Amino acid sequence: MQWKTADYAGWGRVHKAHGELARPERAADLARIMEDTPAPALGMRRSYNDSLLNDGGRAIDMTRMDKILSFDAATGVVEVEAGVQLGELLRLFAPKGWLPAVVPGTGFPTVGGAIAHDIHGKNHHALGSFGQHVTSVTLLQPGGKRVTASPGRNKALFRATMGGIGQTGVILSAKLQMISTPGTGMRVKETRVGDFDEFLDLLDNSRFDYNVGWIDGTAKGSNLGRGILEEAELTTGVEARKGPSLPVPIDLPGFALSAPTVRLFNAAYWRKVPARGRTHVMPIASHVFPLDKLHDWNRLYGKRGFHQFQCVVPVDAAPVLKDIVGRIAHSGLCSPLAVIKRMGPGRAGMLSFPMEGYTLAIDFPARDKAVRLIHELEAMTIEAGGRLYLGKDALATGDTIKAMYPEWQDWAAEAARADPDGVLITDMVRRLELRG
Repeated sequence: MQWKTADYAGWGRVHKAHGELARPERAADLARIMEDTPAPALGMRRSYNDSLLNDGGRAIDMTRMDKILSFDAATGVVEVEAGVQLGELLRLFAPKGWLPAVVPGTGFPTVGGAIAHDIHGKNHHALGSFGQHVTSVTLLQPGGKRVTASPGRNKALFRATMGGIGQTGVILSAKLQMISTPGTGMRVKETRVGDFDEFLDLLDNSRFDYNVGWIDGTAKGSNLGRGILEEAELTTGVEARKGPSLPVPIDLPGFALSAPTVRLFNAAYWRKVPARGRTHVMPIASHVFPLDKLHDWNRLYGKRGFHQFQCVVPVDAAPVLKDIVGRIAHSGLCSPLAVIKRMGPGRAGMLSFPMEGYTLAIDFPARDKAVRLIHELEAMTIEAGGRLYLGKDALATGDTIKAMYPEWQDWAAEAARADPDGVLITDMVRRLELRG
């Protein structure tokens, strides 16, 4: 297998790496790499931080390992290689009456990446996290050892792999239990929300399987936390057509997301939904993958990139989350991208992010002032008994993350058994000192 030197980065483009990459196309190629020159794996590089980077070392690009290995049309169980993209699964199987149980806001992430971060979606309150729908996973560990884990077999290894940021072996393939769908459409109800308290009340009382809220991160006073709630359910009657995404051809200058510009945009965006609300039907992908409407949208933040702060806090810590939203609004630093969701208790792994409560995700252009603000928000999250998302965090210390994830030592022990020489350790694992 040929190794090629390359520069690469996560989606946030703040952390970067330089090293050798290999791109195997067949299982036999990957097996030889893991036997002779084992290294951590990466996919479409949609994690926002340094979780996929191995600066100065080697990494395995899994994007050519993208075969559908089997599919049972009666049960909806599909077996795929790790490099298959989630959007491709939806495109292929929704017309057949099946779709991935859990998807994030973009269709580009791979199945391997979805497992590594135990991702969640707009239906977490109803169906939990991605790893809860993985019936088995096959790993190639350093030295070439091939191991299969499931909820009933090698259970500790399975739980260390779901959300385990790639430290228990390179994912070769996985079996997924998909969910049935009556068609390729979604009926979406949009509601204009006046403030934070109203938002939480609507989220708590929603009876839809999918819900997500956009928050105006610049609104203050009586308008604090205003936004738009989207509730949706699967339906029939829509032809799933993939429209072209708009490109962002250049890195925008810093003033493009200045505070006055963001305030004006957010005010106009809030009013796009009538005060009485509205309901419409759209293709599934158009609703669940809103980030894919703008290609290379990370370039909006310029060459310096961006940070995303994403936390989850328990239900009874809602006042702290409201304070977090207020701190952001008064900072003048937020971008137009700010999302709030209601989460259920579902999580599959020792380092899985979800807990029952509310999750807030918001982007900030990478600036020194934003770094200081995010550290303040991290402290507030700890105070609330919440967590930061390892798929997004690029700034936290090891002490902060360890305080949020009480099973991290059990996870580290499983990672050490799978990878005793530490060849799978990535930049984020080093930054957080998760493995010694």
